[in-house]
Amino acid sequence: MTEVILATSDRAVVPVHALYDGDLAGFLEGRPAFVKAFAETAEFKAKAGQILVLPNTEGGIDRVLFGLGASPVDFMVFRGLPAKLPVGDYKLAVTPAGIRAEQVALAFALGSYRFDRYKQKKAGDKPRLVVDGVDIAEVNSIAHACALARDMVNTPANDLGPLQLETIAREISEQHGASITVITGDGLLEANYPSVHAVGRAAVEARAPRMIEMTWGEAGKPLVVLVGKGVVFDTGGLDIKPSAGMRQMKKDMGGAAAVLGLGRMIMAAKLPVRLTILVPAVENAIAGDAMRPGDILDSRKGLTIEVGNTDAEGRLILADALTRAAELEPDLTLDLATLTGAARAALGPQLPPFYTDDDELAGQIEVAMTQVSDPMWRMPLWKGYVEALDSDIADIKNDPDGWAQAGSVTAALFLQRFAPTGPWAHFDIFAWNPRGRPGWTTGGEAQAIRALYQMIRTRFA
Repeated sequence: MTEVILATSDRAVVPVHALYDGDLAGFLEGRPAFVKAFAETAEFKAKAGQILVLPNTEGGIDRVLFGLGASPVDFMVFRGLPAKLPVGDYKLAVTPAGIRAEQVALAFALGSYRFDRYKQKKAGDKPRLVVDGVDIAEVNSIAHACALARDMVNTPANDLGPLQLETIAREISEQHGASITVITGDGLLEANYPSVHAVGRAAVEARAPRMIEMTWGEAGKPLVVLVGKGVVFDTGGLDIKPSAGMRQMKKDMGGAAAVLGLGRMIMAAKLPVRLTILVPAVENAIAGDAMRPGDILDSRKGLTIEVGNTDAEGRLILADALTRAAELEPDLTLDLATLTGAARAALGPQLPPFYTDDDELAGQIEVAMTQVSDPMWRMPLWKGYVEALDSDIADIKNDPDGWAQAGSVTAALFLQRFAPTGPWAHFDIFAWNPRGRPGWTTGGEAQAIRALYQMIRTRFA
């Protein structure tokens, strides 16, 4: 990712005046007449995200006006700024009241993301922001980790399979001095990851399932375990998805992308924790040896699982990974997964739900997400729906009875049966922007990880 946040510039730097709508009239008073005339002609009212580029007499840019709307404002409004600016270097004339310079810098960096790997014509230079008094390395680290996660989600499955997930994990491990082990193919049965193997065994050998485990940090520090669903493509298995439902299933490894990005943030910042990242990486393919509806699977925990629907495969691989997390006796476990369409039906694409029975942890997550403008919504682990997971012939089933209806809740309840007994939270993310707008391009999105980074940094300070 090209750096767009700078401490200094050797070019002419254009001032940007970020204005609340209530401050516009006062700003225009005393300005040259042409400024007011341009604002009136362009009907610039300082609405949130509105921009006005004012030319100078040499044909360049004199200054830029950027609308914030009503006060207070979400600082992520600055995420839309780079998409609207011509190439050049810019600097806020004054940091607006209620917003910090590092927030502006991060929003600007996130909004500068582009994915043009497969385009013959690349995006080229981007506008850059010059900032004072900001930890630029921290801003760039977070922005780069988010960009990595988005790149992974955007990359099609023909170029990002289980092996490529492993390769990315190995690169991150090497960069930050972490150790990594990978168990592949039939080795998963020998190592007691039977559900991971069952979901991924129908893929061709080059895309064999695997369990990726990364470890980092000093002994004696609190242990944080991150678990990410790594289904690189989900056909639905024998319960095959319709074509419309399969179109974006390259993003079904969004949980894996998220935990690798979050892990990279934690390691780059050298937070005072030990870290383990667990990624079960599979392709839910269709072949003669694919798991079938009605099959009974073993799990690492010893619970048998009845497969009622082969398209509810994410929770199967997470069951083994969460059991492995429990064996490590972590101080905190977080799992992220593009798990259910029910979560989108409940809250839409921009607001992922999270689940935990730990009120203290939930409160810390809610504080952090507000601080960094990374929205989520706590949903209940409603015990009245637990019986919907009962199986007549196994210990549990992966498709709940229809009477429960709450598909995201029942998926979380399924995972809770395998999760560690200590602090644990599950995040049912979408990892995708279905509607493009300035600063939020259509495609992969890094959801929840900025909030979780902030929470971890605070919790273990």
